[in-house]
Amino acid sequence: MLGFMKKQMSSSRIPTQRTFDFYVLLFFTISFAGWLWEVGLYFVTEHALINRGVYYGPYLPIYGAGGLLLWFLLHKLHQRPVWTFLLSAVLCSALEYAVGTFLEWNWGVKWWDYTGHFLNLNGRICLVGAVCFGLGGMALNCFLLPWYMRLYHKLSPKWRLILCGICLTVFVLDVTWCAVSPNSGSGITYSA
Repeated sequence: MLGFMKKQMSSSRIPTQRTFDFYVLLFFTISFAGWLWEVGLYFVTEHALINRGVYYGPYLPIYGAGGLLLWFLLHKLHQRPVWTFLLSAVLCSALEYAVGTFLEWNWGVKWWDYTGHFLNLNGRICLVGAVCFGLGGMALNCFLLPWYMRLYHKLSPKWRLILCGICLTVFVLDVTWCAVSPNSGSGITYSA
């Protein structure tokens, strides 16, 4: 009886082995969600539609990188929301600080500035941002990743590879263009 139950449980589970396309599609899904969040937030606060971020496409890679970081480090904590919240806040704030420092060093401008926000550190991170990252990481790890995995496994391997090819081609072209002329301007960048 016990052997039958184990076989049933293992056959009903989603495969645990991950392939390259799993991570690529996860990266772009979270990057797009981050872009929607930023554009929506800016629309509500500033009443303007602004393409936020370094790149011209509808994605913010810092969110995708943060999402992958959380997947690799926290996916086993999906039933522990408090730990997920705390670790997401710390990890994503560290990532945001590092990326903000790099962008400012590389191009001499800031793509975000939290100067004036409570408990900010050099205008690159702040307490409200850390809390948002904690909540976002908790939502991602505890609720959205299981949904993503079900959706991912509903797509055929052929379609997953086609989507990966399209996303990566567009992204490489965008990165190449933005290495010379990054997305900047009013509402997008601030003086360093």
